[in-house]
Amino acid sequence: MNNPLLAISPLDGRYAEKVDYLSQYFAEAALMRYRVLTEVEWFIFLFNEVKLPGTKVLEPTEIRILRSIYEQFDVVDAERVKNIEKVTNHDVKAIEYFLKEKTKGGPIEKYQEFIHFACTSEDINNIAYACMIRDFNERELMPILSGLVQEIYGKAKTYKGLAMLSRTHGQAATPTTLGKELINFVVRIEREMELALKSNYLMAKINGAVGNYNAHLVAYPEVDWKDVSKTFIESLGLNVNLYTTQIEPHDCYADIFDSVKRMNNIVLDFVRDMWTYISLGYFGQKVVKGEVGSSTMPHKVNPIDFENAEGNIGIANSILEQLASKLQISRMQRDLSDSTSLRNIGSAFAYCILAYKSTIKGFSKCEVNKKVIQEDLAEKWELLAEPIQVVMRKNLVPNSYEKLKELTRGKEGITKVVVQKFIKDLKIPAADKKRLLALTPTNYVGLAENLVDNYELVVAAGQEGCGGGGSCGGGCQGCGGH
Repeated sequence: MNNPLLAISPLDGRYAEKVDYLSQYFAEAALMRYRVLTEVEWFIFLFNEVKLPGTKVLEPTEIRILRSIYEQFDVVDAERVKNIEKVTNHDVKAIEYFLKEKTKGGPIEKYQEFIHFACTSEDINNIAYACMIRDFNERELMPILSGLVQEIYGKAKTYKGLAMLSRTHGQAATPTTLGKELINFVVRIEREMELALKSNYLMAKINGAVGNYNAHLVAYPEVDWKDVSKTFIESLGLNVNLYTTQIEPHDCYADIFDSVKRMNNIVLDFVRDMWTYISLGYFGQKVVKGEVGSSTMPHKVNPIDFENAEGNIGIANSILEQLASKLQISRMQRDLSDSTSLRNIGSAFAYCILAYKSTIKGFSKCEVNKKVIQEDLAEKWELLAEPIQVVMRKNLVPNSYEKLKELTRGKEGITKVVVQKFIKDLKIPAADKKRLLALTPTNYVGLAENLVDNYELVVAAGQEGCGGGGSCGGGCQGCGGH
C-alpha cells in the first residue's frame, strides 16, 4: 500500500513514520530473508564444519556468494519467493526453490539437494524467528529503553534534593524528593532490562520432522547429530533445545513476551504518575508553536504523549499476553495455529516502541515547577506526626500513636506553632526533642537524596543513545536509529 491514509492498521498508516523502519525485522520480506539466512548457514555448516561424506569444503568465494543471497535480499527477491509460493502453497518450500534458482549454473549447483537437507519447515522457521527477535532486542528494544532510563536518571540526579509531598491513597503522606521518586523507575526498568538480556535467552532447534533426527540418522548414522545441531544453533548466537516435537515449543518466547509486558507495566506506572504530577502542576509542559491543546479551550496544553503511551501499551500488552499463552500450546507433535500467531510479533513490538517514544517525548517536554512543589509541601506540618510518635515510642511514652492521632487526624490548621508546642511539652530526652524541633516538612526526607546518589546505571550505561529526545537529530540508537 502506497498511501498510508488507506491503511487498515495505524502502524502502517498514522504511525508509519515512527515505526516503518521495524519492517527490517518483522515484514514478510524480512521473515523471508531470515529464512534464507538459516538455509544458507545450515548448508555452509554441513559442508565446512560437519564435512558430510558426499560434500566438499566450500571455497571462501563460494561462501561469499552464498551469503550474499541473504545479505542482498531485497523486495525483488521477496516478490520472486512469493510467486514461487503461489505454486507450492508452502512458504518455506518456496525459499528452498528460490535458493536453487539462485545457485543454478554456479559451482554448487551439483550439491543443491543439500539445501534444506534433513529439515522440516519448522527447523527453518524457528531459527528465523529467533534471529529476528534477537536482532530487534539488541538493536532497537534495549537501546530505546536505555534512552528512556537515561532521560529519567538525568532528572533524578538533578532533583535528588527537591523535597516533595508524597501521596499514599491519594492523600498527603511522608515527604520524599522528586529525584527519589524518579530513580525508583530507573531501578525497576533496569532490573527488567537485565532479566530480558540475561535470563530470557532464545532457544532454537534443528532436529527434523518430530524432533528425533530420524532422517538424519538414516542418511548419516555415523554423525553425532545432537552435537551438530547444538554447535550450529550456538554459532547463530542462540541456545539449542534438544527436546522438541516438530516445533520448538516457544517457552522462551513466552519468557520474553512476559518480560516485555512487565516492562510495559513499569512504563505505564511511570506515565500515569507523570500525568498526575502534571495535573497537580508539579511539572509544566513546553509549549510547541502551532500545536493546539483543545479545539475549544485555547489555554490547554494536554499531556497527550503520556496518554498515547498508555493506550499503545494496552494494545501491546494484549497482543503479548495472547502470544505468551498461545505459543506454548500445540496439539500433539504440531498444529499450525502458532504460525499465524507468530506473524503478530511485529505488531506487539511496534506498539511497544510507539509507547516508549511517546514517553520519552512527553518527558523531554516536562519542566519541573519548583515553586508549586515547594508550596504544596511547606505548610503540611501534620506530616511530622509520624516521626514524633516514633520518637515517643522509642522513649516508651504510652499511647504515642494515639496522642498524635488525636492531635492531627482529620484536623485543619495544624501549624508549626501547634506541632512545636506539642514537642516542647513532651517528656523525652533533650537531644530527641532538639532533633524533632529541627524538623520541617521540607527537611523530613530521610535518605531520599542519598538513595539517588548511591545508584549507578547498570544496563543502560552500556547502551548507546541520546535518550530518544532527538538531540542526536534522530540518528542514534536511543531514537531507534531513525
